[in-house]
Amino acid sequence: MRQHFLLGFDVGSSSVKASLVNVETGECAASAFYPEHEAPIKAVRAGWAEQDPQMWWSYAKSALATVMAVTGAKGEDVKAIGISYQMHGLVCVDKEQQVLRDAIIWCDSRAVPYGTRAFKTLGAERCLGHLLNSPGNFTASKLAWVKENEPEVFERIHKVMLPGDYIAMRLSGEINTTIGGLSEGMFWDFKEKRVADFLMDYYGFSGDLIADIVPTFSIQCRVSKAVAAELGLQEGTPISYRAGDQPNNALSLNVFNPGEIASTAGTSGVVYGVLGAVNYDPKSRVNTFAHVNYTTDTDRLGVLLCINGTGILNAWARRTIAPEGISYADMNALCATVPTGSDGLTVIPFGNGAERVLENREVGCSIHGLDFNRHGKAHLLRAAQEGIVFSFCYGMEIMREMGMDIRKIHAGRANMFLSPLFRETLATVSGATIELYETDGSVGAAKGAGIGCGIYKDHNEAFATLRQLAVIEPDASARAACMGAYARWKSVLAQTIA
Repeated sequence: MRQHFLLGFDVGSSSVKASLVNVETGECAASAFYPEHEAPIKAVRAGWAEQDPQMWWSYAKSALATVMAVTGAKGEDVKAIGISYQMHGLVCVDKEQQVLRDAIIWCDSRAVPYGTRAFKTLGAERCLGHLLNSPGNFTASKLAWVKENEPEVFERIHKVMLPGDYIAMRLSGEINTTIGGLSEGMFWDFKEKRVADFLMDYYGFSGDLIADIVPTFSIQCRVSKAVAAELGLQEGTPISYRAGDQPNNALSLNVFNPGEIASTAGTSGVVYGVLGAVNYDPKSRVNTFAHVNYTTDTDRLGVLLCINGTGILNAWARRTIAPEGISYADMNALCATVPTGSDGLTVIPFGNGAERVLENREVGCSIHGLDFNRHGKAHLLRAAQEGIVFSFCYGMEIMREMGMDIRKIHAGRANMFLSPLFRETLATVSGATIELYETDGSVGAAKGAGIGCGIYKDHNEAFATLRQLAVIEPDASARAACMGAYARWKSVLAQTIA
């Protein structure tokens, strides 16, 4: 009896991952990513970041070939395809679907002045009320940069796309996009529930540049005959799901309902929560986009908090403060020898560039209350981890101000969530239960495809086999000490940014 699979791609800026998920068991049969070393990013000037979309396609083909070979799957065994992708990128193609320039990706900052001018000219009330964000450095503003600085390219643009739209185009020969994709690019008007004509008009964009809109969960397009022959897939296989990486990470953790939170804590940290009503932060300290289950009839918004100084601080502390050669596990054990609050030592962790949660201030990392007679390496290491936790909780307070009732945090057991100190302090200060799972973006995209093509009736069926690895409850006995340390941290932060 042949097995049936769902195929998921996760198109990142460092690699492209592919996974095959067994339809019947819900288990991942094989995963592979390419390249083995981090993919190149072109930075011709300071603050610029570009990648050739053809490179993503090449990586996707290599990863696909590996998982097909490992499982022995045939083209007819793959029943649907889902795509997760790096958010906020700009891909421009002509009428022959040829890329006109390298993609301007998420971490490119050249468009900041364009978004800032739009926000000032159009007004905060109009931008926030309709877009739920400032136009900022998002895709629409990147397109404005192309229009002004590369007019000969702009004149040839047939359609603009997000990175995931490009991969879907290469698979199918069709160009379309989703409301989620439009919202992350600042092309979606949440008040009028259509393309944001007022921003398009301000920038001088024709509505023809926007691709046809398809539902996030639907048969959006199908694998073409030529691509089927090239990749060993079956012609007509549906592409039935696509989403940006952070909404998709939430989907991968079965986060769909208002008040549920998905979090990651790698080099930078993300808290992504679902809101059940249209709202925004008036200071734009967090971003709001359409979640995967948003429709024009049902408001499901993803509120995105990003903290730049997360795992990068912990890694720096291991390299420069911890005893040489110590493992992260041993470093966590060393932290545990120090009481909650690090004996009065406070670390502000924002040493990895401007922080949106601080209204784009660049305050750096700083240490406060250091006593040479009392504090040692263990105090500094613990204070660093506590500072990271407190930055998360600070941002979550903003999310609560927007009406989010945060009771549960879903996360993969990886990076900072491997630290008992980090996760226990986060649960205690936030008051939320943390549930740790074994999951991955490409697996989530595959299961999203299963929902989109009707193999699974809903997300509960799709993620019924999601493996819960641990549950961390708030510690009532430690709450007073944790909250005292957090109050001190917020006081120091207020003085730092004053």
